[in-house]
Amino acid sequence: MDKTELINDLKQSILAALPLEDLTESDIQADTPLFEKDGLGLDSLDAVELVVVLEKRYGVVIHDADAAREIFKTLSSLADFILSQKKDHA
Repeated sequence: MDKTELINDLKQSILAALPLEDLTESDIQADTPLFEKDGLGLDSLDAVELVVVLEKRYGVVIHDADAAREIFKTLSSLADFILSQKKDHA
């Protein structure tokens, strides 16, 4: 799976896992901030759900809370992290 495909898959996973009723895939861009008010405005409970999605769907775990802030900035940064983890374990 390349980065574009992964970002599209992440959009679907996020919309399925989180209560974002008013949003569609086309509303979420690769560079949309996930936790800022001018982005998706996710909160800490949403972060927990995202962590579960990452573990179950993509088999990746984030061990460093400080790194998580950067990883969860946008879908693009999240996709980069997943791809780097897959590459490291290939």
